[in-house]
Amino acid sequence: MKLNYKRTTLVGLAFLSICAFWQVYDNLIPLILKETFAVDDTLIGVVMALDNVLALFMLPLFGKLSDKTRTRVGRRMPYIVGGTVAAVVCLAILPLAERQNNLVLFFAGLGCVLIAMATYRSPAVALMPDVTPKPLRSQGNAVINLMGALGGMLMLGTMQVLLPKQVTGEVFRPNYLPIFAVLGILMAVCIALLFWKINEPACVRAMEEESRAAGLSPDEEETAPDGTGKKMPPAQARSFVFILASVFLWFMGYNAVTSGFSRYATQELKGSFSLILMVCTAAAIVAYLPVGAIAARIGRKKTILVGVLFLGVAFAAGSFFHQVSAFLYIFFIFAGFGWAFINVNSYPMVVEMAGGADVGKYTGYYYTVSMTAQIVTPIFSGFLMGHVGYRTLFPYAAFFVFASFVTMLMVRHGDSKPQPKKGLEALDVDD
Repeated sequence: MKLNYKRTTLVGLAFLSICAFWQVYDNLIPLILKETFAVDDTLIGVVMALDNVLALFMLPLFGKLSDKTRTRVGRRMPYIVGGTVAAVVCLAILPLAERQNNLVLFFAGLGCVLIAMATYRSPAVALMPDVTPKPLRSQGNAVINLMGALGGMLMLGTMQVLLPKQVTGEVFRPNYLPIFAVLGILMAVCIALLFWKINEPACVRAMEEESRAAGLSPDEEETAPDGTGKKMPPAQARSFVFILASVFLWFMGYNAVTSGFSRYATQELKGSFSLILMVCTAAAIVAYLPVGAIAARIGRKKTILVGVLFLGVAFAAGSFFHQVSAFLYIFFIFAGFGWAFINVNSYPMVVEMAGGADVGKYTGYYYTVSMTAQIVTPIFSGFLMGHVGYRTLFPYAAFFVFASFVTMLMVRHGDSKPQPKKGLEALDVDD
């Protein structure tokens, strides 16, 4: 069994567009709120959590809806195309409202964009396991995350070029319109190409044939009489709870940095945030594909634990830097490696434990937990940065990442079970 890299890469275009959006959202929205509208840091944290409150309810809902949807173009594609079109249209409101200093219009546009994005995130992520046999899902997720990292890199590069550096003592009021225009065009092109090249029903049928040929049962055959997935045994349910707890904790740490670093870099490091984050993302890109092979050899759980250690050490070390230096870039490279080790394997573990025909629903569960963390952590970390000091950011993040190491030790299911193989098949992952 070999991963269809062309098909998986095309499927990853949806995630590329999503990650491109969130890179801009996480870095520009806080700056716009602070520099244009003079919003307090704590309130910025609240605003940055609002999208996650919305997603908390919408991601499981639309994941489950897409499970039950049957159309000529597939289960997931209507949500992916419709959600992207709506998001791109609403995206145009944000830079216009910012230039007019219209906070009400800005929030209205932001709310519409976030609703549109929430309608298709779970279906877009669930499309990969829909068209990928179970043993290959870690490798498939590596490709998907690689595409997502590429989207983030493209927008970080765009911001590095188009966003002028702040000069001390001057009002920071750049023109954000070109950045939002590049983002909208990128999202539209990605989804147009996905819809043109991927026939979802045909790809699902191909996956089922590949699975049967390898003696495996496709997800659609692992259903209860009511059409839902089989119920988890108690021991597996406990592992499911612990993996979700781990997801919650490492997102508490990681998202604190991603949502607060643009302000941290401006206030404490007196340097550009985008270049540092680009280095971190580039490290993740380099690591994504090898991580699939590493998990095939040592298992998903051990790979995640190594990644947690990398990420925790990197964040702990970040506490000691008072300015941008070469060593800071090195530790952000470690953070990128760590996040790749974690991210490639955690979602396949959740889907593997879920099984059955409920991939969209359990994708929603995964995102419910991660979004809950992302609701809480910008508020807490924003409060600490605003009232205690910006230097609380990295110790805060390191604490939660290391806590996830403990909960991850308790996970006993969803791991890969490597078996000796020959030739290129040695890169595949068995479950």
